[in-house]
Amino acid sequence: MKAMILAAGLGKRLRPLTLKIPKALIEINHKALILYHLEKLEAIGIKEVIINLHYHGDMIKSFLEDRTFPDIQIVYSEESEVLETGGGIKKALPFFRDESFICVNADIFTDFDFTDLKLGLDSNSLGKLILVENPEHNRIGDFSLDCEGKLLPPSSTGPANLTFSGISVLSPKLFDGFSDSKFRLAEVFLKAIPMGLLSGLKYDGSWYDVGSAERLNKLKREVGDLTGYKN
Repeated sequence: MKAMILAAGLGKRLRPLTLKIPKALIEINHKALILYHLEKLEAIGIKEVIINLHYHGDMIKSFLEDRTFPDIQIVYSEESEVLETGGGIKKALPFFRDESFICVNADIFTDFDFTDLKLGLDSNSLGKLILVENPEHNRIGDFSLDCEGKLLPPSSTGPANLTFSGISVLSPKLFDGFSDSKFRLAEVFLKAIPMGLLSGLKYDGSWYDVGSAERLNKLKREVGDLTGYKN
């Protein structure tokens, strides 16, 4: 099994910090976010990882060239324009050769254990999403789950919904019918849900979306020292 880390975002809501560095290189307890993900992937035996790049992409490449991951081959999918999450994955699909893969947003921080992700997908599923309780910035949530763990659209009663964590196992077949263009991963999920092709798993542990200055400050208060990337 291979994996992908989504690291092409502009990080506009984290400016001025992201004027100098990409979100993936923001440090938590003196370690860049992207290193946490690579270490988790290495720990479960993932050997090949692709990282999509756009904003400050050369900085990410340079940063990782100075770090050693003896058991992981890292390749890059460079985007001349931001393709959003769905478009970025679509561009990288040849890397996976029709096999399901782990996908992780670079701008999250969590203690979720990736071990179960390596189990892959059931024969009747094209995707498994890790879901969490709705954070303050997403009180309505993204999806709900039925009694068998199938993913459903968000219900009209917000508290019953859950938020997508940015961690998933996906089949390349999930992207059939989507063009090589800019689109969000949420569009892919919403298309597949009515066909019963997606499942979800709720995680109750620690999880943070580091997508804005406010959320970053919350993480700093609750987790510990947080500084920017230093050469």
